[in-house]
Amino acid sequence: MSDISAVSPGLRPVTYRGGGFVPSPRRWVGFMVFVLLILLAEWGTRTGWISQLTLPKPSDVLVTFQSLYDSGLLFKHLGPSLGRLFMGALIGVSAGVSVGVLIGLFTYIRSGMVPLVAAIFPIPKIALLPLFVIWFGIGEGSKYALIAFGTFTPTVVATYGAVDNVDRTLIRMGQSFGLTWFSIVRKIVLPGAMPGILSGLRISLAIAIILLVAAEMLGAEYGIGAYILEAGSLYDLDRLFAGVVILSVLGVLVSASIGLVENRLLKWRV
Repeated sequence: MSDISAVSPGLRPVTYRGGGFVPSPRRWVGFMVFVLLILLAEWGTRTGWISQLTLPKPSDVLVTFQSLYDSGLLFKHLGPSLGRLFMGALIGVSAGVSVGVLIGLFTYIRSGMVPLVAAIFPIPKIALLPLFVIWFGIGEGSKYALIAFGTFTPTVVATYGAVDNVDRTLIRMGQSFGLTWFSIVRKIVLPGAMPGILSGLRISLAIAIILLVAAEMLGAEYGIGAYILEAGSLYDLDRLFAGVVILSVLGVLVSASIGLVENRLLKWRV
């Protein structure tokens, strides 16, 4: 650099611009956004700018959380909800990824399954809850079935779309080097499709949380959905918003968990 400067004194070093749009983590920014929104809501409800008939004070919601924790009701409602969410999402996501990969790899399966998935996907899954109750009873089976069915179709669509988007040049290169079909799928197709699969998983699990609440509002004694339904029927806004906040925290934790999986599985991505 000194030699270049000596030859052409007007030259100056240029900042490297080849970062590839890699985002830098700024976790404190998201935390500050939540803090500012909570402070704004607290100020608005205390000053009367926001009516407490429409939005409770965040400090009152915090007191409700404390009473829920002290009474043990928090874990009585949260435990069954987590179990239903885990089982239903596990069934739906496992089946969805498997079917999506098969659709992406095999022509006949694609021809038979894509029209079926396209016909099922737009159906509001909540509208099928009474049908699942008839089929599986009012117990846990209908709740698992609703969550599994709701996560199945978006996972299928995301998975076979991710498989289709794998660079075909890499597949042809593997074939030219004599790799077996199984090796190409394991070493090229699945790793290349993994970013799209995980992105679809974020959407599927968000849908699973929504369907969890709907399922628990019908025939569940304990669960976050049952807790919200009870609070809403009594017009107890503090308890109602406490339940909503629990769902929001659950969504953040699920998203963070998928982020950890991405960091572990996608280390090869620059």
